[in-house]
Formats: sequence, C-alpha cells, structure tokens
Amino acid sequence: MVTQTPFQWYALQTNSNCEFKVKQNLEECIKESAYKDCIKEVLIPTKTVTEVKNGKKSNRIQKFYPRYAFICMKLRDEAGNISQDLISIIRRIPGARGFIEKDGCPVVISQAEIDNIQGEVKNCEGKRNLKVAYEVNETVTIMDGPFSGMTGVIHEIDLKKSRLCVFVSMFGRSTPVDLECWQVQKVRS
Repeated sequence: MVTQTPFQWYALQTNSNCEFKVKQNLEECIKESAYKDCIKEVLIPTKTVTEVKNGKKSNRIQKFYPRYAFICMKLRDEAGNISQDLISIIRRIPGARGFIEKDGCPVVISQAEIDNIQGEVKNCEGKRNLKVAYEVNETVTIMDGPFSGMTGVIHEIDLKKSRLCVFVSMFGRSTPVDLECWQVQKVRS
C-alpha cells in the first residue's frame, strides 16, 4: 500500500533582503514545472513597524527572521526518497542560498515551531509596533504644536501610545509637555 507523503516545513536561507524576491521567483518557477503540486506555501513572517525619525513618522515591514523563507512542501516521494531535482530547482533560484541541513538533507521544521512563528505574527496584527529613535534624557526640539521651536529633554517614553513627556524650560522652571513622537526632532550636536 502506498501512503501519501505529507507536506512538511523547511527553512531556506536567502541573501540579505531577498526574502520576498525568492518567494516570488520560487512561486513562478514552480508553477510552470512538474513540481507545482509539491509546494503548498512559502512563509515570510513580518510585522509593520512605525518609525519616528527626525520628526517624521513612517511605516515599514520588519521581518521576524531576516534571511529566511519557510517552505511547506512535499520533499519526499511515496517511497520516502528525497527529491534531489526539487532541491536543485529551489537552490538555483536567484537569492536562495540553501536549506538548513543536517548530513546533507534539509531539516524538517516541526509544525509546533511554525505554529509559534505564526502566533507571533498574529500577536502583532492590529498592534502599533513603534520603533522610536529617541532615548530618555535626550535633548529634542519641538517641531509642531504650541511649543514649536522650543528645546527640551525627554523625561519619559510611552511606546504603547507613541507619546513622549518632554521637560521644557518655561518661566524659569521645567514644565512637562506631553507630545506625540513625530512632533519632536533630535538636536544635532
């Protein structure tokens, strides 16, 4: 009796910043080959990060595992032999470096590990992932609002709300001012 070989996950190493290019090239290359039914999914876990630099807010995609693509595929045939042709096709894709291997064979990534990775991605969906280029006790210039043009020192950073508490000098004493991160800019030393 011949049993159906299950799809399993494997980690493919890629060149730096080539993960999406490898995914696209792999999907295009495979769909026109005899192995089109062997690859089920290519996963590149990411989250959207909001960065604040020089008073400007921008969003960018951040990868959880830079230089890796996870591939759910059927690598073994019904007899349990590894398809060297499929491995060879994948390795020749521009930007691909090779699989994580042990004794020359790609290592299977457990479904539990993939579930953890996908759980990390789900936990970040809908959340504001803020990357602030500021530190407590750093001197900044306020760029927007009623205190525009004033200089102050960051006293507190609230990443959840993307806000800063900045102490500015008014009337001879330090006064706390609550600002959004994009409203300030680092003072050039």
